[in-house]
Amino acid sequence: MTFADPETIERVLRETRTWAVVGLSSNPLRPSHGVARTLMDHGYRMIPVNPRETEVHGQTAYADLFSAQADAVAAGHPIEVVDIFRNSALAGIHVDEAIEIGARAVWTQLGVVDEAAAERAQAAGLWVVMDRCPAIELPRLSLGA
Repeated sequence: MTFADPETIERVLRETRTWAVVGLSSNPLRPSHGVARTLMDHGYRMIPVNPRETEVHGQTAYADLFSAQADAVAAGHPIEVVDIFRNSALAGIHVDEAIEIGARAVWTQLGVVDEAAAERAQAAGLWVVMDRCPAIELPRLSLGA
C-alpha cells in the first residue's frame, strides 16, 4: 500500500495549521531545521518535539507529544499533524502517540517508512503521508506563504 496519495498530501497541507515536528533539531545543518522553518514561513504553527532541545526557531521545545499537545490544546490550537523526523524503527512509537493525542494526520519524512504504523494510523482515521517532505510538496502545489 502506498501512503503518498497526492490528494491526501494536498488535503493535509491545505486543511491543517498546527504541526508537531518530532525529532526537530536546532542544528541548522539538519534537514528537520529547514523543513520546520519552511512550515513556519508558510504560515503553519510549528511545535518542536525533541527531549534534547529547549527551543527551536523561537518556539518552546517539548520532550514528548503528550506535553506538547496539552499546551497546544490550552492555547486553543491542538496538534493536527505529527511530522516525524526519526529513524524508521522508531517512527511507529510516534505514530501511536499521534493516534493517542487525537492528531488528524501523520507525516513521515523522506526515508522514514513504517508500513505497519501507517496502516494503524489509517485504521484509526488519520490521514497518512509517508516518505515525503512538506518543504518539497508546498512549492509543488503552489501553496505560498
